Amino acid sequence: QVQLVESGGGLVQAGGSLRLSCAQAGRASGIYRMGWFRQAPGKEREFVAHVAYRGDVTFYADSVKGRFTISRDSAKNTVYLQMNSLKPEDTAVYSCAVHNGGPEITMARAYIYWGQGTQVTVSS
Repeated sequence: QVQLVESGGGLVQAGGSLRLSCAQAGRASGIYRMGWFRQAPGKEREFVAHVAYRGDVTFYADSVKGRFTISRDSAKNTVYLQMNSLKPEDTAVYSCAVHNGGPEITMARAYIYWGQGTQVTVSS
């Protein structure tokens, strides 16, 4: 079992920045492919970003490409999501997740462990 704890959410004005963290804990902690998802009220969970084992390969949703950056510190078992130029439509609960190692990247079903999420609110 892998426990994931997100932090760094909050309230920010449009155009501002936030950095989310996702720390692993538990006996099964290790180097996994990881992803960030978000879910706004009344909407489906949405893929945001994915990072490979060594952090050298990343993939982003079109809606955040060029504004968000996913990275990892393997020594700390932590994954980050740097969010710049935030927009009101980025408002959501952001969750990190451990990938199952398969070929899918953007589907929630490809992720096996999930954190509780952290709220990001962007005001206009």
